[in-house]
Amino acid sequence: MLTVSGLNQYYGGSHILRDLSFEVPAGKVTTLLGRNGVGKTTLLRTLMGLVAPRTGTVAFAGRDITHAAPYERVRTGIGYVPQGREIFARLSVEENLRIGLATLPGSAEVPERIFEMFPVLRQMMQRRGGDLSGGQQQQLAIGRALAMGPKLLILDEPTEGIQPSIIKDIERAIRTLSASGEMAILLVEQYYDFARSLADQYLVMERGEIIARGAGADMEKDGILELLAV
Repeated sequence: MLTVSGLNQYYGGSHILRDLSFEVPAGKVTTLLGRNGVGKTTLLRTLMGLVAPRTGTVAFAGRDITHAAPYERVRTGIGYVPQGREIFARLSVEENLRIGLATLPGSAEVPERIFEMFPVLRQMMQRRGGDLSGGQQQQLAIGRALAMGPKLLILDEPTEGIQPSIIKDIERAIRTLSASGEMAILLVEQYYDFARSLADQYLVMERGEIIARGAGADMEKDGILELLAV
């Protein structure tokens, strides 16, 4: 579904992403792990067209999107949940979710399955996004990305600063989406146990490079937790 080839990115004189190449297969969860500052969020910003790569290519569903604008990438079927959630605090929950429908016909409704995954969103439809707890805002951000029915869902550290009960809700939601086989999922995460429980395949970044990759079922055998130790 997503193919990244020879990606290089710089900030000033700093070489942030170093010749990255990997694939995110359809219907699978690919987890990307790494300590703070290794380039994970920069990679996602590059994948979404928020920053342009110095060299390399990004292809989605067989189409070269290396130089496509962010809105064009969304139209092709990429849903993005950024680190920090970035919901619209002054808009209601309903309005935030409807923003996720922007690429669809005007008559489109928010999919019912979003409320099945995150029932609290139905209960708080008229509440402002900024009045929700951090965990509820994360559920809203995921729901907004799912509203348009993406072929690829990119999640940037969805467990960051979230209470354990909502982490479980998010884990169940990702597992449900994965089991449906309808979309590829790229999950960037530092929480090892969460990533291991969901991964069909894993990637580990260090200093802008992929230093390990393999099957999710082999993460413990491959000593991935030790690679992430500070």
